[in-house]
Amino acid sequence: MELKKEMVPATWAELQELLFHDAYNATIGRIRSPYIYRGLSDFDYTLKTSLIRIGGEFSKLEFHLLRNFQKYSHRPDVISNTEWDWLALAQHHGLPTRLLDFTYSPYVALHFATAELEKFDRDGIIWALNYECIKDYLPQKLHDELCRVGSNSFTSTMLNNVYRSLSELSSEKEEFVVAFESPSLDNRIVNQFAIFTFMSHAESLLDTWFAERPSLYFRIRIPAGMKWEIRDKLDQVNINERVLFPGYDGLSKWLRRHYSPK
Repeated sequence: MELKKEMVPATWAELQELLFHDAYNATIGRIRSPYIYRGLSDFDYTLKTSLIRIGGEFSKLEFHLLRNFQKYSHRPDVISNTEWDWLALAQHHGLPTRLLDFTYSPYVALHFATAELEKFDRDGIIWALNYECIKDYLPQKLHDELCRVGSNSFTSTMLNNVYRSLSELSSEKEEFVVAFESPSLDNRIVNQFAIFTFMSHAESLLDTWFAERPSLYFRIRIPAGMKWEIRDKLDQVNINERVLFPGYDGLSKWLRRHYSPK
């Protein structure tokens, strides 16, 4: 199937083909997709960060939000205790940050595009970003760190080898995107096969950055009329809140949605 920037599947089979587009790596002869995915329940949603959504002079508040999170959290044992670990922990627990949640799994992204029953009357969307290629737009020292390790994404330790803080990274003039693997803070992070992206400047919009570099992404529009079929099939293959959000809250969410009438 020839890929356009935005594809609209008409059947479950077409959707599978799109989700695994360009996943074959000829070098190793294996399925190793260069894409990471973000699913949204409403097609009109943008890739605004939670930090941008709080409004006002949010870029000036970013430092204070993270500083006070560290101050009041009483968690001196946070992984390797870098600012990057604290940032991941803060995002994980709902603090407004510049991080955006992505996943290596197209099915996890499909879950988030179809999890909200109140949005079943509107199309959803999956963003697929080529995280292997965005490293070509990084500052040289970040690019070198990836090459040194032989990776396409950063850990907190790798980021800390180059920048000791978010403010230091933000001082770079260039606008770029970082793919950052979260520490395994709990089973939710692990089960969601999670990875973050963030931009070098708090005010930057990922939508805009990718729109200017169309070779780095594609989007799948999830028709509202397909959501019930997709949802039921995801439940059957065990992609649901019970698995992705381990614990009583996730279990209750899954049961409420699973037993809701069509």
